[in-house]
Amino acid sequence: MAQTSPSSSTEARMWCFGGNRHTQEQRIGGCTALIAAKGTRARDVAGAYLNRGADYLAKHDIDRAIDDFSELIRLEPKRGGAYTNRGEAYRRKGELDRAISDLDRAIELNRKDAFAWFNRGITYSDKGNPDHAIADYNQAIKLKSRDAWYYNNRGNSYIDKNDFDRAMADYNHAIKIDSKFALAYFNRGTAFRNHGDETRALADLNTSIKLDSKYAAAYGNRARLFRDKGDIERAIADLDQSLRLDPRGYRDAYARGDLHFDRHDYARALSDFDRAIQFNPKYAAALNARCMTRAIVGNPREGLADCDESLKHRPDNAYTLDSRAFCHLKLGEIDAAIAGYTAALNVNPKVATALYGRGLAKQKQGDAAGADSDIAAAKAIKADIADEFRHYGIN
Repeated sequence: MAQTSPSSSTEARMWCFGGNRHTQEQRIGGCTALIAAKGTRARDVAGAYLNRGADYLAKHDIDRAIDDFSELIRLEPKRGGAYTNRGEAYRRKGELDRAISDLDRAIELNRKDAFAWFNRGITYSDKGNPDHAIADYNQAIKLKSRDAWYYNNRGNSYIDKNDFDRAMADYNHAIKIDSKFALAYFNRGTAFRNHGDETRALADLNTSIKLDSKYAAAYGNRARLFRDKGDIERAIADLDQSLRLDPRGYRDAYARGDLHFDRHDYARALSDFDRAIQFNPKYAAALNARCMTRAIVGNPREGLADCDESLKHRPDNAYTLDSRAFCHLKLGEIDAAIAGYTAALNVNPKVATALYGRGLAKQKQGDAAGADSDIAAAKAIKADIADEFRHYGIN
């Protein structure tokens, strides 16, 4: 194991201010020793808090980073960069208003701090305000026109405004500045996919992965392209790789579970939905999917709990109302099933599974005419709906 405690004040200073010549832990250890040592010059103490805070931020130890930047602000209250860094730490913690307050102060102290404008742009983007984000990115670009990140992020905000052409121009410019910028290829590829250009999307995502073979999100989005093209094996292979690289990727866990569900591999689907919900307990789509899957495998009562939880986060969703009704059907609670399917159809009259399920429930009630009408309407929307329900364990 590498030494992480310096043996002298000279070594501590070298570690703290030596940059990438030393490991992250050595830099933190050197800065810590400098801060603790008696007689350290005030300028070096301030620099130690700045550098240690930056390393804590890099290792996602956000609270310690905030503490260090706060101490730096106490020591040097007019040092704009301290507010810039603490603002970024607050943003990563999700405290967006505190982040903006700090970044406002940073800009007030130094209007030529491009990074402060850039970070405030990111924060406004996180708050769902793309117009303000773009205004801040514009200022950052005026101050530092050769930074690919600034164009990339402005492109993202144009995407948020559904301004595809301006987004493409920014992604193109980011890539022109840095031809090895994997994130810009990822963002451009994702935009191409959402715009219906699968060929260019695939080319960009392939390039993103070539440039960064550990980019989990790029595998996940390429998987969606393969899925949309009907290449399920390659889609699953990419989702497998994404989840190996980022085990907490709940969206990709849900996407893989959905593919297993469509192949009637309900055990694997359930495992993936469990995983998605583990890392995002409020993920309504995954809760709905697990509700339906639990009902299929013989646990409809547990399924009902999932559907109810999903509806808390996405009220009146037709597909979740449909899944909840299916749970009641599996439980033999026919009146509740019919009421549930009717509720789903009131939201979306074209949900074939709700029509077919209500038809089956009406059969059990002896309403032959009503059953025939609903089943015929379901088959008109989805000809193989009866086969689908057979897979669900209902004939």
